[in-house]
Amino acid sequence: MPPPPPTMFPCINWLQPFLALISSTLITRVHSCPSSCVCPDHHTVDCTGRGLTGVPTSIPLDVRRLLLSNNWIPWIPSDFLVLYSDLVYLDLRNNSLSGLEPGTLTTSSRLVFLDLGSNNLTEIPSGTFGESRSLIKLRLGNNPRLSMVGSDAFTGLTSLRELELEQNGLTQLDVGILESLPSLRVLRLEGNPWLCSCRFANLFLWMLENRHKLPKGLEEQECSLPLDGRRVPLTLLSKDSFRECRSNLTLTDYLIVIFSGISVSVAAIMASFFLASTVHCFQRLSKGSKDDEEEGND
Repeated sequence: MPPPPPTMFPCINWLQPFLALISSTLITRVHSCPSSCVCPDHHTVDCTGRGLTGVPTSIPLDVRRLLLSNNWIPWIPSDFLVLYSDLVYLDLRNNSLSGLEPGTLTTSSRLVFLDLGSNNLTEIPSGTFGESRSLIKLRLGNNPRLSMVGSDAFTGLTSLRELELEQNGLTQLDVGILESLPSLRVLRLEGNPWLCSCRFANLFLWMLENRHKLPKGLEEQECSLPLDGRRVPLTLLSKDSFRECRSNLTLTDYLIVIFSGISVSVAAIMASFFLASTVHCFQRLSKGSKDDEEEGND
């Protein structure tokens, strides 16, 4: 049977230019390299030290290694890792990041290495790395303003082996955050302004028991005394240094004691007033009876 004449499929002929345009656009989007960066291979984009003030928009969709360090990038788009789902290595060290939008890193299921060091981060909220189950190394050091890590900030990082939190502004850290990392092998904590309070006691005991996970042990780590601010090397402390914390009352306990004291005081005042009133009434009754007797005798 001879082939059908071209007029039998006019739609196909009409769509061909559009299909070609779409295919050309996708191919260009996948294999193009941002003009301000270099791409040594099809899966690596190196934009290190290019003076960027934002994440480039023409990054290949199949990028696996993205180097953005030593720039001025202030934020990451919330859908960034949705677009680049093959990304396994992301270096954002030494930028101007002050925070992470909710959900930005919760879809990074393939990310293995993430460097957010030397930025202006102030807080790592709970749930920041919700779905980053492949993450092995996380760098958060050298963020001098980073003073708070949420209790569930690292929940779900079951493969994390190396965590860097050195040279930050942490005065305390919940031990539960570290206990939620079953694969943790290396932890850097030196250079933080720890406060030698009872809230630091649990972290200090964890550090003693897991000293092998600290590259420098307890060296180069200090904590300040709550009263005079004097710095004390952690190497001079022991479990007995915090023995008084075992008997210390919690805030709830203090509130109960204070409330009980106030209640007892109020009850005592009321009892004293009632007793005084009763005595006064009896005195008046006694005086009235005595006066009646004297009048009767007269």
